[in-house]
Amino acid sequence: MPDPRMYESDTFVVLESGRSEEFLSATELLAKLKELLSQRQDDLPRDLQRFTALDEQAQYLLETSCELDVGPGEFLQWYAVRLEK
Repeated sequence: MPDPRMYESDTFVVLESGRSEEFLSATELLAKLKELLSQRQDDLPRDLQRFTALDEQAQYLLETSCELDVGPGEFLQWYAVRLEK
């Protein structure tokens, strides 16, 4: 079960193969996840196959995972962060 403090943040650091780290809002990360998931609906991870809507799939990933297998030698990881003002 994820730590409830994870939901206190709306900013994520995203690590992706071949790219510099970037900070995304929850909305931006959800959009990125939906885009990736839309391209692989015929090859979804088992836990996502029960959801039919992209919104549900992306939200489930955001709430329960911190990475998505995007292919051999490729990675996509995200971690909630709290930015100090």
